[in-house]
Amino acid sequence: MIDAAPPPPPAPLVALLRVYTLNEWRRHPWRHATAVLAVLLGVALAFAVHLINRSALSEFSAAVRSVNGEPDLELRSSAGGFDEALYERVAAHPQIAHASPVVEADTYARRPGGSERLRLRLVGIDALVAAPVSPALVPRLADGRDRLDLFAADGVALNAMAQQALGVQVGDTIEVQIGLHWRPLRVFGSIGAAGSPVGVMDIAAAQWALERLGRLSRIDLRFVTGAVPEQVLAGLDLPPGVRAVAPDAATQRVSNVSRAYRVNLTVLSLVALFTGGFLVFSVLSLSVAKRLPQFALLGVLGLSPRERLALVLAESALLGTVGSVLGLALGTGLAALALRLLGGDLGGGYFPGITPSLQFSAPAALLYGTLGVAAALVGGWVPARAIQRMAPAQALKGLGDRMLVTRHRGLGLALLVAGAAMALLPPIGGLPLFAYLSVAALLVGGIACVPEGVALLLRALPAPHSPQTLLALERARRMRHTATIAVAGVVASLSLAVALTVMVASFRDSVARWLDAVLPADLYARTATSTGTADAVYLPAAMARAAAALPGVARVETLRVTTLDLDPARPGVALIARTLDDAGRTLPLAGELLPAPDGEIAVYVSEAMVDLYNARPGTRLALPLVPGQPPVPVFVRGVWRDYARQHGSVVIASRDFVRLTGDTRVNDLALWLEAGASLAEVQARVRTLAPEPGLIEFASVAEIRERSLQIFDRSFAVTYWLQAVAIGIGLFGIAASFSAQVLARRKEFGLLQHLGFTCGEVLAVVAGEGAAWTAVGAVLGLALGLAVSVVLVHVVNPQSFHWTMELLLPWARLLALGAAVVVAGTMTALVAGRAAAGRDAVLAVKEDW
Repeated sequence: MIDAAPPPPPAPLVALLRVYTLNEWRRHPWRHATAVLAVLLGVALAFAVHLINRSALSEFSAAVRSVNGEPDLELRSSAGGFDEALYERVAAHPQIAHASPVVEADTYARRPGGSERLRLRLVGIDALVAAPVSPALVPRLADGRDRLDLFAADGVALNAMAQQALGVQVGDTIEVQIGLHWRPLRVFGSIGAAGSPVGVMDIAAAQWALERLGRLSRIDLRFVTGAVPEQVLAGLDLPPGVRAVAPDAATQRVSNVSRAYRVNLTVLSLVALFTGGFLVFSVLSLSVAKRLPQFALLGVLGLSPRERLALVLAESALLGTVGSVLGLALGTGLAALALRLLGGDLGGGYFPGITPSLQFSAPAALLYGTLGVAAALVGGWVPARAIQRMAPAQALKGLGDRMLVTRHRGLGLALLVAGAAMALLPPIGGLPLFAYLSVAALLVGGIACVPEGVALLLRALPAPHSPQTLLALERARRMRHTATIAVAGVVASLSLAVALTVMVASFRDSVARWLDAVLPADLYARTATSTGTADAVYLPAAMARAAAALPGVARVETLRVTTLDLDPARPGVALIARTLDDAGRTLPLAGELLPAPDGEIAVYVSEAMVDLYNARPGTRLALPLVPGQPPVPVFVRGVWRDYARQHGSVVIASRDFVRLTGDTRVNDLALWLEAGASLAEVQARVRTLAPEPGLIEFASVAEIRERSLQIFDRSFAVTYWLQAVAIGIGLFGIAASFSAQVLARRKEFGLLQHLGFTCGEVLAVVAGEGAAWTAVGAVLGLALGLAVSVVLVHVVNPQSFHWTMELLLPWARLLALGAAVVVAGTMTALVAGRAAAGRDAVLAVKEDW
């Protein structure tokens, strides 16, 4: 006899179940609202980070194009510019339609007599040839102005951002800083360049003002139609150190160097979605547990397993859709607010001076909305499958807990092993993709091992004497598979919180110890506040010699910082010239020093140089130190930790730098004071050595350390917020999980009360189970979080930012997190138990009679 296919369930049955589901949602809206909130926050954070980064990159690219124009190629020097004689040969080439010479430098500007300095990019152009290549840089004369103002030695045209920031208009005077002097300039017009503050001068006037007579920063090229760039460049016979780069190279470099930061923020923001999936799991487990008799009854009456599965997944999709739609709206608002308050860099400092406007992306909204729905579906899959596998007759008899038993015992261990293996794999395209997969595998594998972990830890506890405690402990031991629902949320949220806490604490401690190593002097003096302005804003060498002879000063060391372009595809490398009498003592080294061969120049590279340029100890680098001359070979003697420059740095002895380049300029003075000398008095004496005393900035070691750590905390402010969101969502998950477990056991509590247990004793049993399960969850979450933190500290961080750090375990904070989770879980179990252990529990026993 052939079995006939089961008939479809009567429509009234499905309608009845849907009505019951809607009533369940109406009676307990807060439970489902927590799941919506979890998805909402995850989507909002991820989408906001994407919009911020997209808007900042787009605005930066537009600003670069506005200032640099749209040439076919740019001729640039690897260091310090090049001789302007090259321009004559370039402009005369028959296949070059336009050649525009440019001199540019970052400096500071102010209103005459003002106290605050504004960072200003000063650009010199030839207005007669720049229009076809860089129209946004060609000055627009104000009404009534003489056309000869375009070539005035003391004239400048400002863009709108510069005029607004300085509070000036056409006809006013500003001052720009060169070295330790202010040079007055008349504002004769405006320019259309967007972005950060820019000032344009005649190229000859700019060369004189910037003390770069006979030097150019770049030449912008526009080829004739049909010209082959490679052939044209070969015919130009460019001097050493001059190379052709694409006009969008600056944008691409910033995009590359900020990519790891942006990807890390995106991954961390998706952490909320990860924990949100567990909250959806807990909420739907609660909902399914309460409706188990109804599902069982309808199953007996004809509702198929596939239809039960589809119904629960539909609920998951609805939760995810509502949360995603609201999250996209919230994320858009958060992005707009962050762009206005943070300027688009989220503390990373990759887009200085850029104030981008929000640029909404419909494809990205669809992507992150889909991720939100997918997270909800993943969270609802386990309870949906449980309802599908349910045996309706057994469920009607109160045996529905068996549906929670897992069938994949080895899955968790396999994922843990796979996660550990993936952590050993190299990055792909400069991103730690395998490390991210390793973290995901460790988290999911650790949560999958919760039942075995609960059994192992609870088995080690001695048998208690109290009946209530014994009952709580034995049930926690024997129903360990049921604990997966309650403990998974604890493990997920706590492990993520522990991992982020350890990572940030380790990094902050490493930075603090690094600052102690690189700041040995008592007092530091400088005039340039950033590496970008170090070539135009500097201290004369004579000032350093004079400072060493001042009363109260025991010793003075100098530091010079400039930038070398070793690879057009990457940001410039910082070259640091400083006193290196004992590099092993003055540099925070990572590894041993090699002896330098006789007659060779020794340098010390940062960890980023090893990863990006393969500059390992014992190898040789070719540094373009002298413009127009071949690169100088140097010997890499050792590697040092540099947390200030992600793109790489090279340290060279000051005497070698001056001998090779003839550059005697200084950017920083490090002063050791004599015993009993006053910091204030020494500062006053050093100021008298400068023609403009107000241009010297002083800072003690304590001030620099405090300011640097404040910058660090600002950079990781988003991480702190993401950590708080993950913990908050996890606590909601704990509440929903225990509510699901307790409310599903009303008959059990009723039976205990029939056997003579008082309501208080039943609550003690519930509290004991809650304490046992959350304590086990805290231990497992702490262990899993420490494993994830090892991957974050020793794999993700070096592969993303090219520096290493020591693992620091802040046990006080970690134990406080674990204790808070245990207390929250126990209190939640008590509150849920009060709702389930009352008179309704006694009456629930009659449901089987």
